[in-house]
Amino acid sequence: QVQLVESGGGLVQAGGSLRLSCAASGSIFSINAMGWYRQAPGKQRELVASITSGGSTNYLDSVKGRFTISRDNAKNTVYLLMNSLKPEDTAVYYCNAKASVVAGSDPGDYWGQGTQVTVSS
Repeated sequence: QVQLVESGGGLVQAGGSLRLSCAASGSIFSINAMGWYRQAPGKQRELVASITSGGSTNYLDSVKGRFTISRDNAKNTVYLLMNSLKPEDTAVYYCNAKASVVAGSDPGDYWGQGTQVTVSS
């Protein structure tokens, strides 16, 4: 199986920055896309940013220009640099990886345990 371990969340004032990291480990044959989702209290989980193995990225409109997703394929690690944070960015952030554990198998969805990001006004 695949395990995802996140780090880097915390409390920051509005306008500040945080960097989240997520390392994948386990029986990994390949990882396709990796991404970050978030879920605020009373709201649905939403995709914040994603990145393919080739480096193509996709962002939620409200974070474009403020957040940057990157990836180290050799380390099976994805990062999310969050600048100019706003109180509305407050949420639990979850790492996601679409990974195959066996050659030729369809990728499965794997999730981290979540890390809290709180932005104070």
